[in-house]
Amino acid sequence: MRHRSGIPVPVPQPAVPAEALAPAIDDPADAEREAGVARLFELHYTPMLRLAVLLGADDPENVVAEAYYQIYRRWRRLRDTAAAEAYLRSTVCNLTRMRIRHLQMARKHAVRSPDEMVASAESTALLRDDQRALIDTLRQLPTRQREALVLRHWLGLKESEIAAAMGISPGSVKTHTARGIAALTQAMEARK
Repeated sequence: MRHRSGIPVPVPQPAVPAEALAPAIDDPADAEREAGVARLFELHYTPMLRLAVLLGADDPENVVAEAYYQIYRRWRRLRDTAAAEAYLRSTVCNLTRMRIRHLQMARKHAVRSPDEMVASAESTALLRDDQRALIDTLRQLPTRQREALVLRHWLGLKESEIAAAMGISPGSVKTHTARGIAALTQAMEARK
């Protein structure tokens, strides 16, 4: 349709109901996957976001979103859907570790002072004032020690679960946890 000036005029289209925009799920396995990931999201999004924040992710929302995407893609390959939470936790740990490594390499080439680092609003909201000094000290620890402490003391996981999430042996978990606690204690006492 054209206006009398010759300019095309958009023709209003009928509104499309939301149901028509959602993809049709014909395969029962796809429906089960959709329901399983949705259930996992409802139950574990906030704890996974906290985990990413405590592990030092600069963009915890993106890390957790990527973890959910990866579990969604690999849902059919899960041997036990009850183990999906552990797989998700392990994925968040791995993605956070990879993101930190990437940022470390990028920061080697860019010179900035630590004061320029800005925490996301979500990570700031998740931390109370009395936890900030501890979290700042925790962030100074080596990656493996920080991961072991967060998984053990914040999430309350067993050594075998931590070993599975980090991809290391239970003996290494004990070593990283002991060294992390010693370094954290020493750093916190030095702040007093």
